[in-house]
Amino acid sequence: MDFIKIFSPATIANLSCGFDVLGLCLETIGDEMTIRKIDEKVIRISRIDGADLPMEAHKNVAGVAALAMLHEWETDFGFEIGITKKIKAGSGIGSSAASAAGAVFGINELLGRPYEAKDLVKFAMQGEKLASGSAHADNVAPALLGGFTLIRSYDPIDVIRIDAPEDLFATVIHPQIELKTADSRSVLKQNITLQNAVIQWGNVGGLVAGLYTKDYDLIGRSLYDKIVEPIRGILIPGFDQLKSAAQANGALGSGISGSGPSVFALSKGEETAHQVAAAMSKIYDGMKLEYEIHVSGINPVGIKILEKN
Repeated sequence: MDFIKIFSPATIANLSCGFDVLGLCLETIGDEMTIRKIDEKVIRISRIDGADLPMEAHKNVAGVAALAMLHEWETDFGFEIGITKKIKAGSGIGSSAASAAGAVFGINELLGRPYEAKDLVKFAMQGEKLASGSAHADNVAPALLGGFTLIRSYDPIDVIRIDAPEDLFATVIHPQIELKTADSRSVLKQNITLQNAVIQWGNVGGLVAGLYTKDYDLIGRSLYDKIVEPIRGILIPGFDQLKSAAQANGALGSGISGSGPSVFALSKGEETAHQVAAAMSKIYDGMKLEYEIHVSGINPVGIKILEKN
């Protein structure tokens, strides 16, 4: 196999209580990428459609992730990567993660799958490090594995995949402003109180337990962030109104998607998720703020192969 075309999905990270350790994979939103073997022993970005991003491999998240992988797996040939961006940079739904994860997934396929999906996370994290200054995995892991993922440890990397309850749907609203992950991380406090930490630990445990037991009410009760959201929420227009609208229209819970500015809500049932979308839309319509809004099921497989030969 010398060529592959893939769908690399958007993701929601943090999920309120799980800063840098929890994420989920979306079904309906994502980039398309093509990866081709070439005789020259290099990583080359051949095109980027839909975004103005660096073409040099060492400055592009997909290129950096690919280079990290080939630093460990030696080849006598190289790869050419084409990217069609449909996830906007700075949107908070894993734009850089989709590119980084897609690159290493595609290369792994063309190499004959020498790595398991979990093993690819460490390479994709290097792309995230370029984008935000932090090698976090809460977006790249669900993009590669599908469903929900929990990063139990970063040193060594230890990722646990969790199936999503089948009736769980996500609503994501993206105000048309860019909030860079590096800037959003820079406002965070480096120390927290023990009291707040205990609350957060309880919610992380509750959310994971709710997913395993398919207890939708427990999932909703656990989507509560005592540490990050109070600081980042002020950077997002109408954040409190969006959360109130989501709750009033049946959402289990809501919060900031990744580093923002997108806001997510989780609901039981697709109909409720669409009701939440309509309510959230009214908030930004009233503010005369441009936005995109998505309703999506949880993607159980992550990156999907569209074509190969």
